Amino acid sequence: MNTNHKILFEPFKIGKVKLKNRFVMAPMGSGGMVTSENAFSEKAVEYYVERAKGGVGLIITGTVYVENEIEKVVDGVMPCPVTNRVAFMHTAVVLTERVHAYGARIFVQLTAGFGRVLEPGILAGEPISASPVRHFWDDRLMCRELTLKEIGTIIEKTGEAALICKQAGFDGIEIHAVHEGYLLDQFALKYFNKRTDEYGGDLRGRLKFACNIVKTIKKRCGEDFPVTIRYSLKGCIKGFRQGGLPGEEYKELGRDIGEGIDAAKILEEAGYEGFDVDAGTYDSWYWSHPPNYFLNKGVYLKYSELLKQHIKSPVLVAGRMDDPDLASRCILENKTDAIALGRPLLADPEFPNKVLRESIGRIRPCLGCHEGCMHRLITSKPICCSINPAVGREKTYKLLPAANKKRILVIGGGIAGMEFSRVAAKRGHKVNLREKAGQLGGLLVPAGNMKFKEDIHRLLKWYEAELLHEGVSIHLNSEIHEADIKNSDEDIIVLAVGALPNKLLFKGKGRKPVILVEEGLRDKTQIGDKVLIIGGGLVGCEFALELSLEGRKVYIVEILGDILSSGPPIPLMNRTMLIDMLKYQDVTVFTRTKVIEIFKDGVLIERNGVEELLEVTNTVIAVGYHPDNKLVNSLIGGDKETYIIGDAKGVRNIMGAVWDAYEIAQSV
Repeated sequence: MNTNHKILFEPFKIGKVKLKNRFVMAPMGSGGMVTSENAFSEKAVEYYVERAKGGVGLIITGTVYVENEIEKVVDGVMPCPVTNRVAFMHTAVVLTERVHAYGARIFVQLTAGFGRVLEPGILAGEPISASPVRHFWDDRLMCRELTLKEIGTIIEKTGEAALICKQAGFDGIEIHAVHEGYLLDQFALKYFNKRTDEYGGDLRGRLKFACNIVKTIKKRCGEDFPVTIRYSLKGCIKGFRQGGLPGEEYKELGRDIGEGIDAAKILEEAGYEGFDVDAGTYDSWYWSHPPNYFLNKGVYLKYSELLKQHIKSPVLVAGRMDDPDLASRCILENKTDAIALGRPLLADPEFPNKVLRESIGRIRPCLGCHEGCMHRLITSKPICCSINPAVGREKTYKLLPAANKKRILVIGGGIAGMEFSRVAAKRGHKVNLREKAGQLGGLLVPAGNMKFKEDIHRLLKWYEAELLHEGVSIHLNSEIHEADIKNSDEDIIVLAVGALPNKLLFKGKGRKPVILVEEGLRDKTQIGDKVLIIGGGLVGCEFALELSLEGRKVYIVEILGDILSSGPPIPLMNRTMLIDMLKYQDVTVFTRTKVIEIFKDGVLIERNGVEELLEVTNTVIAVGYHPDNKLVNSLIGGDKETYIIGDAKGVRNIMGAVWDAYEIAQSV
């Protein structure tokens, strides 16, 4: 093992519970893995066991409700020990026993409630909060203030739920949370808490709810049963539903760093024995769930380092900590005690084991896209992963050897073609992958050239390594024609030929030629200091951000009423951060606008019937793609078993391409 990574596998303690290493599975919502009796389902057991098998020292479950009457949600959304103790125990005991078999520990994340941020689609009663406040998701909803009796009930139910969890074999509790703007955080933040009773007022009053919870758990479960807390050191709130960007100067309306340190001391004094630290609230949601637009890994390291200087309890930190070198270094430099991995353990459950075995190049990297995880959770879909379709269905989607080994020709080496080839070869098929370009990756190659998209290139390198490991026969610079296919001896043909860019024609004399966005991504030296991008979809906006970060003046022209309004829906945290960054970088956006004419040094646009000439050096077209169906159409009705996947089937995102490829390859 690399000596630099040795620290990651040294044991440490939370309270009196010893953990075998410094890797922690961060808590994530368990959507789609709960029974109708509000217990962990078999899917949940398989999901967590897969991560235990992968080598983590500690698993922290997703949110588990302490009661389901005061803030009532529909059944089957979140586990709840007190609604049906027997049903909860039946699967929880199996879960803890199996996790312990791999030497891992497991804590339950108990939640007092969501308050103003609970998705209305799962709410079965009135929305609640510390004080009357507008709902985060729906302006029409007003949250009512919890009564003193209800607060007392939630505190007692938390103690009852914790005791049931202890009896089920869980090793500790994490309280969710003075974190991310959930119910306990709504009490803790002066911005939301306007109470004048014992649970309002000064900082100690606003933290009394959280403090009484840990005291009650200790009373019911004993002093040796560890209780940690999910904790946001800083709120990053610039306004209602408005976050502050990294590096931006703004007045903090939530919890500033000074109050964050004071609050941590109070919480530690009350009995919390570990702090799972991050930053942000729903109002600044991209801090709580950092997209790839954060230019550096280790988003919360400055907060964990600061917190460690003021408390004695161990500190856990997440926030894109999927670089083993960074993880090792920050522990050695006393910036944290343990590394919490959320989305990286969805992308690759074997992350810790691969670091231990020095197979780091075979770790499937998380893209920070939120497509398969948080975006699905907030749209009432089961949690998964855009690049690992087996998440949440580890048993039913497990790859099994093919009963009948076949010869398969895969045409196209983009992500769909690579995923199909990887899965099919892993199952024992003989796969021949043909790509007409000189490298694998298709349109992801130029996309990965953006500063905040480096994980795409890591993913492409992972695919190359996996294809080599699985024995896929790869042929580059190898274009396939209809006759080649008809004369081939393969049993199965897979068309993953990708998509072609949509093009626009403009009039204009003596003008520079327009640049397709992928051409611009491949070679930015051809682009000057003032750029107009035609198309305000995701690709156009991301390229605008990339160019603006390099100091260029960028204009976006979008014919629709808003940017980012075409194509697949974009996860809220990604969309919000991208829009905020475009504003912060002074990118000028014209909506309901069209380009009339392009000249040598400018572009004539029309908005609301008014024409305007913009002085620009280059014009870039980013108006989407269409399937490359020339070869597809010629093979329809042929005598060979044929599948169409990826953009050749229909232009979508990475998740759509990977999932379809996996689905078909695991069944052929």
